[in-house]
Amino acid sequence: MKVLLFCAKGFETMEFSVFVDVMGWARNDYDYPVEVETCGFTKTVYSTFNVPVIVDKTIDEISADDYSALAIPGGFEEFGFYEEAYNPALLNLIQAFDIQKKPIASICVAALVLGKSGIITNRKATTYHLKNGYRQKQLAEFGVNVVNERIVIDDNVITSYCPETAADVAFELLNKLCGKEKMLVVKSAMGYR
Repeated sequence: MKVLLFCAKGFETMEFSVFVDVMGWARNDYDYPVEVETCGFTKTVYSTFNVPVIVDKTIDEISADDYSALAIPGGFEEFGFYEEAYNPALLNLIQAFDIQKKPIASICVAALVLGKSGIITNRKATTYHLKNGYRQKQLAEFGVNVVNERIVIDDNVITSYCPETAADVAFELLNKLCGKEKMLVVKSAMGYR
């Protein structure tokens, strides 16, 4: 099974790397059949703080049919995150994953992208909660039932409220793909409780 890890310009590297590491440990150390393929609008995507990352594929090469799950790290507005994250091509891709009820994991403000796509309208979700909850207020404008909790899971969608939750979101995605027992093996091996 393959996880599509989507990198919009200005994504947070910390929120990106957890998916690579958790799924990597699962595959490398325990032979769980889970791979990660990275994707962006361009072959080189500049993350928050201008770290260049070369992705495996560009969005025009992607079909939701070829993947088991979608993961989206959040990012910084001042590094151009929403310029690409709100692109209709990505919003359509998110909708395609949701129609097939495939797991969709987002960290922090990536929930706003899910909100913009319409897939979490009238569903429970969360997003960045600090600074007077201004991002949660934005998420509510998309008709989302905002819950102020670290991680919120509503059916196939995982959302979280800040970078601190990143590893737990990746473990929740692994849980959806491989089951709780296997997820706990990897989590323990990586030193998480």
